[in-house]
Amino acid sequence: MAYEKELDAAKKAASLAARLCQKVQKALLQSDVQSKSDKSPVTVADYGSQAVVSLLLQRELSSEPFSLVAEEDSADLRKEGSQDIIERITKLVNDTLATEDPLKPIDSTLSTDDILRAIDCGTSEGGPNGRHWVLDPIDGTKGFLRGDQYAVALGLLEEGKVVLGVLACPNLPLASIAGNDNKNKNSSSSEEKGCLFYATIGSGTYMQPLDSNSDPVKVHVSSVENPEDASFFESFEGAHSLHDLSSSIANKLGVKAPPVRIDSQAKYGALSRGDGAIYLRFPHKGYCEKIWDHVAGAIVVTGNN
Repeated sequence: MAYEKELDAAKKAASLAARLCQKVQKALLQSDVQSKSDKSPVTVADYGSQAVVSLLLQRELSSEPFSLVAEEDSADLRKEGSQDIIERITKLVNDTLATEDPLKPIDSTLSTDDILRAIDCGTSEGGPNGRHWVLDPIDGTKGFLRGDQYAVALGLLEEGKVVLGVLACPNLPLASIAGNDNKNKNSSSSEEKGCLFYATIGSGTYMQPLDSNSDPVKVHVSSVENPEDASFFESFEGAHSLHDLSSSIANKLGVKAPPVRIDSQAKYGALSRGDGAIYLRFPHKGYCEKIWDHVAGAIVVTGNN
């Protein structure tokens, strides 16, 4: 299979990063920190996730030139007074990497400088030539804060074309979310949850449980052709998309089902397995879309057509 080595590395990196995020989200919810104005726990998870992905990809693909276009850099972490948060991130990353293979002895503990360098590997400018990884370490910040949907989204560009994508969605139920109305499935649900979606160009899209070695299943987008029978997804937050415009377009198309509103690129994963047929996103005027918000999700959806 094309990109087999890269896919294995990407799945491992995204899964480990998701494990780190789950740990932070659990503590955040237990302490009710999400209700405060200080968003440092999210920053910890964002930075930690990016460091884990950067370190794993470089280790697993050490023979290749490495370029990572990612959302974060270490500028704020290098400011005076940030030592405590850097140490928290460093411990999180070391603890997470230690869970990768509990029977394998740890070669060395990463220092804060190691972590800062790993984060700053994400400052590549990318471009239409060569190979570039693209990462959103936590896509769906507000969903993460509420205990709802978020995703670790990792994609690979080669000569300007998306060739691989992985979405780790820790809170997305393994069962279909079709017909859930406006309910945003959250981490308190007793449903079995945690999905890993992945696709490589020309090979289709697959889904498997995030935290198990179960065999992956090939998934397919919805076969619904009549808009009256279709359901559609949109962003959970009104600040991220024009809900009124989406509703108007859905009405004109004849869509009868209410929108299913979900945070993050978890929407792309749900679309790829046919939970919905349409995704409407119309950003507010002046908003600039970021490449890491769509690369992984786009190939996960289009890879199975």
